[in-house]
Amino acid sequence: METAKKATEPTEADIMELCQDTFSKMATNPTGKLSATSEDYKLLESMNRLTSLKYLEMKDIAVNISRKLKDLNQKYAALQPYLDQITLIEEHIAALEQAAYKLDADSKKLEAK
Repeated sequence: METAKKATEPTEADIMELCQDTFSKMATNPTGKLSATSEDYKLLESMNRLTSLKYLEMKDIAVNISRKLKDLNQKYAALQPYLDQITLIEEHIAALEQAAYKLDADSKKLEAK
């Protein structure tokens, strides 16, 4: 046979202990949340620092590319007169070739006569 336990009123000391325990736990909750928020801000700060370094790296790369492109453009500009001469020579060669073909055709006509 089971015996029913009689419900008893908690003592004042028990109530005080439970209240202190509750307040203690309530006090640690905001501390934990603040700690987590602080860690989030530290992470963001670290990410911002790394991003800033990466952007500086990318800026240096862009500056180097720009400098090399300017050098390349200067070299191309220095070569341009020679390229123009080559184009002119090609045009003269084409004209001479046409003249040679015409001369050959004329000489063949003379031979035929």
